[in-house]
Amino acid sequence: MTGAGGPLDGIRVLDISTLFAGPLAATFLGDYGADVIKVEHPRKPDAARGHGPAKDGVNLWWKTLGRNKRTVTIDLGAPEGAQLLRSLVADADVLIENFRPGTLERWGIGPTELHAVNPRLVIARVTAFGQVGPYSSRPGFGSLAEAMSGFAALTGEPDGPPTLPPFGLADGIAALATSYAVMVALRSAEATGTGQVVDMAIIEPILMLLGGQITAYDQLGAVQKRTGNRSVNNAPRNVYRTGDGEWVAVSTSSQSIAERVMTLVGRPDLVTEPWFASGHSRAQHADVLDDAVAAWIAARPTAEVLAEFEKAHAAVAPVYDVRGILADPQYAAIGTVQTVDDDELGPVKMQNVLFRLSGTPGGIRWAGRPHGRDTEDVLEEIGVTAEQLAQLRERGIV
Repeated sequence: MTGAGGPLDGIRVLDISTLFAGPLAATFLGDYGADVIKVEHPRKPDAARGHGPAKDGVNLWWKTLGRNKRTVTIDLGAPEGAQLLRSLVADADVLIENFRPGTLERWGIGPTELHAVNPRLVIARVTAFGQVGPYSSRPGFGSLAEAMSGFAALTGEPDGPPTLPPFGLADGIAALATSYAVMVALRSAEATGTGQVVDMAIIEPILMLLGGQITAYDQLGAVQKRTGNRSVNNAPRNVYRTGDGEWVAVSTSSQSIAERVMTLVGRPDLVTEPWFASGHSRAQHADVLDDAVAAWIAARPTAEVLAEFEKAHAAVAPVYDVRGILADPQYAAIGTVQTVDDDELGPVKMQNVLFRLSGTPGGIRWAGRPHGRDTEDVLEEIGVTAEQLAQLRERGIV
């Protein structure tokens, strides 16, 4: 029950993290064949199992977040549990954790102790603020990163409040960054035989994706403001309501697309204006551009808007909720949504792996499993006998 031929077949990952950034990074690795062992407390499962909707008591988000993972229960804070982890580490390549700094050290399973067992181990430590600094010991979640990074300050209407996303954006970005960092560290370990520690602060990756705001402030003293759905870099760029009450998004990041859009909506005269020659100067005239685009779109049903934009080779997309995603032919063509057979739910739909590889494409081998489903099998692999397992269970260690 390892990689089943995926590109990461033979890589073993111990996921002892909770909630979203660490576990999702492990999911990304498992999607491409890594043998991911999810370790949870025997009496306090990963809190992610309680987030979002459930069906007949079965959490639905966990089916995606926990996919391709074997689930084990161990009390890592107990000496016997810490010893079990050391035994698992001996044959592992990666460990992902997100306890507050110093917690693993207090339990005797910090990097020093784990590298003594397995010098090539990559240890990814995912926390809100990083391993050092005045905030390192504070509790934190992705919402705080979305606030501190400047994301919330930039999001929302100009006269409205800063806006947080309704999903784990910073956690998801940190998960992608963590999986990338793990692969970089694995490549180094392959070359040197020595593992290392990844210090991933959730406040950092989202900051990188916000672009050049730090450099702009450093060099120009510029502080970017909220612009709603508009952009400071190009126009027209907004969402517009169609004649049948739906919404579409239009983007004109390139000059040629901007020219096609304004010609399509009957305002080719604007293309000849001197200020139309660059995205930045167009953004300064967003009102007139938006008025023209909005009026043209409002007079037509969605299907006509999309068809006319396509004929004009201009960039447009419908604003979907999940129903639109599931009905869209492009998502269907590239296999974005997959149906997985599950012991608890039967056939269940979820997002597919992140990208397609031509030779080793990865895949979903199983959906998220119940708490502790694979404890016996995994511990048997490190020499725990049935009698020892029964004793550990009796004492609440597993």
